[in-house]
Amino acid sequence: MKKIKIVLLGVGLLSGFSSFAQEERNRVITTAIPILQVAADARAAGMGDQGVATSMDVYSQQWNPAKYAFADGQQGVGFAYTPYLSNIVNDIFLGSLNYFYKLNERSAFASSFRYFSYGAIETRSSFEQDPLPVNPQEFTFDLSYSLKLSETVSMAVAGRYLHSDLGLQDNEDWGAAGSFGVDIAAFYQSPEIFMDNFAGQWRIGANISNIGPKIKYDDTGQENFIPTNFKAGAGFDFLLDQDNSLGAYVEFNKLLVPTPQDFNGDGDMDSEDEETYNDIGAIEGIFESFGDAPDGFGEELREVTWALGAEYNYQDVFAFRAGYFNENENKGARRFVSFGAGFRYEMVNIDISYLFSTSNVPSPLEGTLRFGLTFNFGEEYYN
Repeated sequence: MKKIKIVLLGVGLLSGFSSFAQEERNRVITTAIPILQVAADARAAGMGDQGVATSMDVYSQQWNPAKYAFADGQQGVGFAYTPYLSNIVNDIFLGSLNYFYKLNERSAFASSFRYFSYGAIETRSSFEQDPLPVNPQEFTFDLSYSLKLSETVSMAVAGRYLHSDLGLQDNEDWGAAGSFGVDIAAFYQSPEIFMDNFAGQWRIGANISNIGPKIKYDDTGQENFIPTNFKAGAGFDFLLDQDNSLGAYVEFNKLLVPTPQDFNGDGDMDSEDEETYNDIGAIEGIFESFGDAPDGFGEELREVTWALGAEYNYQDVFAFRAGYFNENENKGARRFVSFGAGFRYEMVNIDISYLFSTSNVPSPLEGTLRFGLTFNFGEEYYN
């Protein structure tokens, strides 16, 4: 039981459990499969967990699949690995496998598989019972299609299958559940802008991800929102000379999930409020999420996370990255600084990143080194 508590509390992945036990002032929005909100690749992780408006790479599926239409290469495949709670256990990790194929100069197809393992856990319903080993896990599989609408604008749609098996057991396994989600994304990449001493290029992106039904782990339990999310960002690449470039990026994210609250006004968030919350439909919840915070517009703004990032490239061979991610202390308190680096040799890219938490709440990724390996091949396109 000790290890499962570490997983649920330490990792912060309260998959399927609501936040009604918390104080009302800390109305943290929780969802099923929250691992979807964590950067699965080392490049985005090195820039503060952002990628909606950065230049295209093989891992764009998580951030903005519309970027694939601007791919310079015909094909790419990438694998990323992130250990979790590495200072405590060695079998909890997030892995990601990505692939894209550019159909022609205007369109591209992509797929990805993301897998999160909670490690081996022993559970028991009483001290007298022999421990029962379980292996909680979650995974997603998705496909996307992106299309250039013009020389500077592209859009994409993606479909995703979500599977969550928390290993919860009571004589029989009732912890597995599935759902699906849809993404709608857009991306703008300007032509090069020439200044007196340098050139530049704008990028703007937006993505509404995981639009889909709630997920339910058993016939009698509550339904749980999946992490429907809206992200938008912008960036500018300073093309300093033929060898050097510097990109600066900003991104904003908001969960399109209702805020838990005291619906009946009795001064306490109890089971009656939880029942009311669970009765909110998935699509209804998306629209309510823009204006349902009890403290009004100020609290709505506190539910928005933001990130700043930068990436320096030398001859498209070496890259150095830095970023900062911020979440309000009453809405999850994730705050961290990240650094990363990349190296390219012919068709191979290697990326790494490292995170330093700046929050009073410990991060499960504190001191974690993330890795990414990418292969690009096929004919080249020029955007």
